[in-house]
Parts: sequence; structure tokens; C-alpha cells
Amino acid sequence: MLEPIIYEGGVFKHNLVTELVEDLGGYIIQTNFMQTEVRIQLLCPHEDMSMLEDLAKELRAKITRAPLTGTDIIVIAPTLAYHHLPHHACDVAEYMRRFGANTTLIGLARGVGRRIAQISAKERALADEHDLAIFTFGNFEDCLTKEKYVLYKDLEVPSIITGTPELIKAPAYAKAYVGGLGRIAHRLKGENELAALDKLAEVAGECLDEERLDIAKDPLTIQPARLMSELKEQVPAINKSLSPAPITLQLKGARIKLPYREYKEAIENMTFEEGTTLKEIADVLPSYVRDYLVIRILPKSVTGFVM
Repeated sequence: MLEPIIYEGGVFKHNLVTELVEDLGGYIIQTNFMQTEVRIQLLCPHEDMSMLEDLAKELRAKITRAPLTGTDIIVIAPTLAYHHLPHHACDVAEYMRRFGANTTLIGLARGVGRRIAQISAKERALADEHDLAIFTFGNFEDCLTKEKYVLYKDLEVPSIITGTPELIKAPAYAKAYVGGLGRIAHRLKGENELAALDKLAEVAGECLDEERLDIAKDPLTIQPARLMSELKEQVPAINKSLSPAPITLQLKGARIKLPYREYKEAIENMTFEEGTTLKEIADVLPSYVRDYLVIRILPKSVTGFVM
């Protein structure tokens, strides 16, 4: 099993970390340089973690297990309209990014109101395209527990709810609830507010770890990280993309920021060293994010083998 890790250290000799991870059979997801510092998101085999820890100690760097690494989270607010401010959705989305997740932030077209709030079929399909949904609600306990569940009850992905009240248990149909995050008329900078964001990141990590364990019971035919590596090698247009992250890694596949109609056939016909093409082990679908592609890897129970 691959462990999601964030490496933070100096630029000097950081290539040794990259080489070690690749030699161990792991994958580098993203590398960010900040002057003399480097931050690497990677996946490392669990049984070889001690070797990575020894190298990090030698380079005086820090490694942290980051369960949000390599995941795709959608943050959903009832609205992003200026006349419905304040909301904390931007702070939540940014904080999830700090822990390694890719985030999408949306406001619902008809999400405002206690009894009239609703989510459209397109918005629901967009949410289900991600690994996890975080709903940023407001201050009223009665609204959270008795009204707003209609927005997430039909989602296939786990839903985490945030709001101001401290609830004993999560609202109906929600995977978890995190309090202390409601309609606040300032940026989340206070000690209690940052503690609530840390709690949200922890709960999100636990939910994603549960998803990983479920996937491990019927493993995917190919690791999403290996798929990303092959895509970069075999589809030159990805390396020419102006997006900072042309491939968004997900637990069960990836989103590719290329036009669906133009690149669908080329990506489906990708061939791996085992002689298998991508269309034999995955579905290439149109994304609800612009005109991008989404790849859904098939499990072993469907294909009969693991690469």
C-alpha cells in the first residue's frame, strides 16, 4: 500500500529524495519550489517508509503523512454571491490545499434558504466526480439538522458538513460534522478557528483513509499515480498545458485538463508495457469541470488482473 507523504526541506540534494522514491516503486505527485525550500507531494510504499525517514533525517528535512495528498475535494457553499456574505468557503478550500488536496470551490445556483434550498442534477454529478464533498453551512442548528440534508443526501461520495454549532452527532446522511466554522465576518485567523480547520483536515483525512481501505478490498487494475506517470510520458500535450496541475489525481482515477473530444481517442489507446490499452482497464468520460476528461479505473473484479 502506498502512503501519501509531504516532504519539506531545502532544495539542496532534494533530487536524492526523488530518486529514492522512484527506486522504491513510489511516485512523485507534485514538486513546489519556494526560493531555497522545496515541498514534494509523493506516494511511498508503506514497508519502505523507514528508508525515506532516514534520508529526510540526513538532509534535515521533515516528512509528514498527509492523507489528503493525491485526492480531489470539492467545497460546496450554498452560494458565493456577494450579497450572501460572509462565508468561510474560501478559507476551507485553501486550508485543504495546504494538506495536499486539490480543491474545487463552487456555489450552488439554488442553495440559499431553509426550505427552498436545492441542488441540481448537474451540480450533484459534479460533486460525485470528486473523492470527498465538504459543505460549508451557517449558524443555525435547526437548519443544519432538519433542512439542509436535501443538498447532500443523494451524493455517492462522502460528505462532511461544517457549521457554527457543536453537534453531538453528524446530521443525517453526512459522514461527519465539524463545528466552529460558520458565517464569520473575517478571515479565519483566530486560535479557535485554526483549531477547527485542523479538525476538519483531520476528519477529511480519516474519511479518505476509509475510502482507501474500501478500495484495497477490490484493488484498482492500475495505481492512479502510475497512470499519471504514463499519461505524462505518452501524451505530449499534457506537458504543454499552462495549468499548474494538468493532471488532478483522484483515489479512483484522474482528471485531465485537456479537451475531451480532441484527446479522448488518443488517451484511450495508450498502451502500457504489459501490452494493455487504457480503454481495457478504465473508462474515459467527459468531466463536468469545463470540457476536461475524467478517467475512472476499473477494479480487479471487473478486469480480472492488476498491473
